[in-house]
Amino acid sequence: MSLFALFTLATFGLSVYADTVQQGGALIHLRIEGATETIFDGPIFTTGHNVTTASGGTHHCDGTNNNQNPTPGPTCTSALDDAAAAHGFTWDGTFFDSFDDYLVTRIASDSETSTEFWSLLLNYQLTTVGGCQQQVQNTDEVLFAFDALSKAYALKLEGPTNATANQPLQLTVVDGSTGTPVANAEVGGQTSDGEGHVWLTFGSAGSQSVKAEKSDSIRSRSLVIDVAPGL
Repeated sequence: MSLFALFTLATFGLSVYADTVQQGGALIHLRIEGATETIFDGPIFTTGHNVTTASGGTHHCDGTNNNQNPTPGPTCTSALDDAAAAHGFTWDGTFFDSFDDYLVTRIASDSETSTEFWSLLLNYQLTTVGGCQQQVQNTDEVLFAFDALSKAYALKLEGPTNATANQPLQLTVVDGSTGTPVANAEVGGQTSDGEGHVWLTFGSAGSQSVKAEKSDSIRSRSLVIDVAPGL
C-alpha cells in the first residue's frame, strides 16, 4: 500500500473517530479497584447502548434512564460493559425498575456481601445517580471501587511522568476528592510523609508504572513514568 493510501486511510479513520465522538461517544479513563487488586485501569471508548446482565436482563444504558438526561449518550456503566467485553472479565448487576438502573453486584470475581458493596465515583466524587443515568464526557475518570464507603480516601498519585535513572523523583499522594495530602501511603516500596511526598529512584531506564496504596483507602490510578538513562 502506498504512503498516500496509508495517509488517506489514517485520515479517514481519525475523521470517523471524531464523528463518532461528536455523535455521542466518549474516550474516558476507567478504573476498577477490587477487594485485593486492580481489575482494570485504562482508557475506554464508549457509547450509550443496551446492557445485559445475568441477574438484571437487558435494558438501555444511555443516560436517559429515569429521565436523567434529555438525550442519549455514553455512561459510566456502558464504559464498564464495553471494558468487560474488550478485556475478558465479566460483571453482574440487578436492575431496579423504580430508578431504571442497575445496581452492580459483581465485577470479575469480587461480589458484594452483606456489608461490602460496589460504589461508583466520577472524577473522584461519589455519584448521586446510577451508572446508566450518569453520562460521561471525554477525559472523565470513572472509578468502580469495592467497599468504597468504608474507605477514608480515594488516592490520587501526582507527579512528573519523566525521570532519569538513578536520580530521585518526588511524587505526591493526595485525596482525589479534596486534594488533601495523604501520609503513610505506599508507593514503589516507599512511604509518603506528612505532606504526601514520596521519593523514588529507578535504577534503570524504561517505562515504570507505580500506584499509591493504603489499607484504609482506595488505590490510586497507575502513574506511568518514562525513565531515561542516567549520565
